[in-house]
Amino acid sequence: MSLEIYSPVQQIKNELFAGKSIQVFIKRDDLIHPTISGNKWRKLKYVLLQAQVQNKTHLVTFGGTYSNHLLATAAAAAKFGFKATGIVRGEEVENDTLFLCKLHGMQLIFTDRDSYRDKPALFAKFFADDEQAFFIDEGGASAGGAKGVSELVDELTDTYDHIFCACGTGTTAAGIINGLTKHNHPTHFNAVPVLKNGGFMKHEIDKFLAPPANYSLHLNYHFGGYGKTTPELIQFIKQFVADTGILIEPIYTGKMLYAMYDLAAKDHFKPGSKILAIHSGGIWGLLGMKDKF
Repeated sequence: MSLEIYSPVQQIKNELFAGKSIQVFIKRDDLIHPTISGNKWRKLKYVLLQAQVQNKTHLVTFGGTYSNHLLATAAAAAKFGFKATGIVRGEEVENDTLFLCKLHGMQLIFTDRDSYRDKPALFAKFFADDEQAFFIDEGGASAGGAKGVSELVDELTDTYDHIFCACGTGTTAAGIINGLTKHNHPTHFNAVPVLKNGGFMKHEIDKFLAPPANYSLHLNYHFGGYGKTTPELIQFIKQFVADTGILIEPIYTGKMLYAMYDLAAKDHFKPGSKILAIHSGGIWGLLGMKDKF
């Protein structure tokens, strides 16, 4: 598999940051691949290599009806020669994201929400007799996923006082923290959970950490929960895209950047601080949010 990537770091210039005497940069993981973008590429890298080593040819994974992970897995399967099946939470529907999944050759199985909670059981139900089937957890959550994300830190040519990243399953956060630990960076990691009552995310992050580390969870920027928005968040995203030309969405990166801007406005950062935001891709999530704009 050819796994070369392009993910530059760009500075975000803004009167707010200049007034607070801080420098803010963004790592453009959204540019890695048009469909397998951001942390999805990184989280799938070692998972797909493991499937190859085990001579598995059929990727089976899970997601909601607008899942970026489903679409990324479908595109990765097509690119690297796998068959793919997505087990989708909820009633059978048609939408832009699932259309693109099917266009990439992914077969879809819809299941009720109760059954969806036990993903290994669903995998066994449909694919126990398929020796070529390979289980990939929702969102690519795994130690291999965290390993792939940790390589993001290898690419950094500068050091930062803070790194910010949106947090959904905890795998991306754990990977970045592990990368910082590996390189002995003094950088403080800041996770912004996109789910309501996101305190549980600490457990999800910690289980992939080696060794344990200190970091911050900013729990007040979920805007009502996963996939939820407010007019304030949407207006922020519109302004950010218009000001920078960098496309973001309201499910992950939009919430993380709002948090970072808000914390800057509240003097959370010392003057002279250098801050790096991770654009974790996922811009196809905009397809399910068009009515919010």
